Amino acid sequence: MIDDVREALALLRPIFVDSGGSDGFASIEVAPELAHDTHGTVAAARNLNAQIDEPNLLVKIPATAEGVPAIKAMIAEGRSINVTLIFSLSRYRQVLEAYRSGLEYYADSGGDVGAVHSVASFFVSRVDTEVDRRLEEVGTAEALSLRGRAAIAQAKLAYQLFRDQLSDERWTDLEARGAHLQRPLWASTSTKNAEYPDTLYVDNLIGPNTVNTLPETTIAAFEDHGTIACTINQDVDGATEVLDMLASVGVDMEEVGRTLEDKGVTSFHESFAHVLDTLNTQALQISRR
Repeated sequence: MIDDVREALALLRPIFVDSGGSDGFASIEVAPELAHDTHGTVAAARNLNAQIDEPNLLVKIPATAEGVPAIKAMIAEGRSINVTLIFSLSRYRQVLEAYRSGLEYYADSGGDVGAVHSVASFFVSRVDTEVDRRLEEVGTAEALSLRGRAAIAQAKLAYQLFRDQLSDERWTDLEARGAHLQRPLWASTSTKNAEYPDTLYVDNLIGPNTVNTLPETTIAAFEDHGTIACTINQDVDGATEVLDMLASVGVDMEEVGRTLEDKGVTSFHESFAHVLDTLNTQALQISRR
């Protein structure tokens, strides 16, 4: 894995240089079993940084309750972090604070905050999958009319949180010291429900200082019939109304976030274990030849 990431970093390094450090990153994640271990995550992140000492590396840390302090600690040491598995607005607020607090500590310690980069990966389509399931359990006409609307609404409000903190004195001070924005990154953007447009989570989340990670099928779909326009700021009041309506029919978005976080950690762990098992099997077969 480390060798693969080193190759990716080398391949993307010209983009990193040409963009002034805005793009051209590759990520490597700490082991998923550390998702609820703050000290273990910190140690693992330091180890990965030590083994892959490249400026366009992002170490991926999940935004669990235990992960957020680790994120702050790593930023405070001048390390670049991809914050992953964000599913709720409350957790995103904590991530924003961890990034700013970490940068302030690093700057006050004499560090170069201009060398620190970060993205905050907000998972999108999985939100609709979980919310739609709950809406179908409620079964009323009002509840069913809200299917497929929660994820985009929540992402739009997350973007507003991102924008709001840019105008306060704490951020303007950091920006004056050379700090980079922690860009919102939309993850899990392929459509899981075949009844929804295949570019649903792309067309509606386009805006300045955002990143959208797309699987190849979604890239192809967007190239064919996607709409290029700034949409992330459209109908923010409507997004607030959607979340209010969800609450009125009994869907607690904070509970949805906690459920998806637990499922996300489990899924990452299973995928990680599967890869390791596959590699171990292949290594054993080679050793027997």
